[in-house]
Amino acid sequence: MILEGHSDVMGFRDATQYAHYVFHTFKQSAHSGTLNFEQFIGLLSRLSRGTIKDKLKWIFGLYDINGDGFISKQEMLLIVSAIYDMLGHYTDPAVDEHSAREHVERVFNQIDSKKDGLISFDEFMEWCQKDENRTKSLLMLDTIL
Repeated sequence: MILEGHSDVMGFRDATQYAHYVFHTFKQSAHSGTLNFEQFIGLLSRLSRGTIKDKLKWIFGLYDINGDGFISKQEMLLIVSAIYDMLGHYTDPAVDEHSAREHVERVFNQIDSKKDGLISFDEFMEWCQKDENRTKSLLMLDTIL
């Protein structure tokens, strides 16, 4: 079934924006602005089989849209909104823009230990490694490929 304006492929709605951000992160990781198949496979291998720090760097790069070395609340909101757009009403409870803003506000304030309105890689890494469940979820990337 296809809903008006939304794809129902594999139960997802619109993954376009999220896919854009993921591809942008891969291109940045390739350091050339373009990405060939060999580079793509190499990046996937590093993401799935690399160290926790490698995985955290990639995830941080996904959220650091402008590449300035920090995650702003607006950048986090853009990524979380793209994820919510992709999942949409298929989650329980259903998520919407208000849910995304609340989620970002809560999580951003937890990670931003310096309370300067920006999240550095060190703050991000420390927050991710504080909780065993977060660390385990990173290790799940090992089984993707």
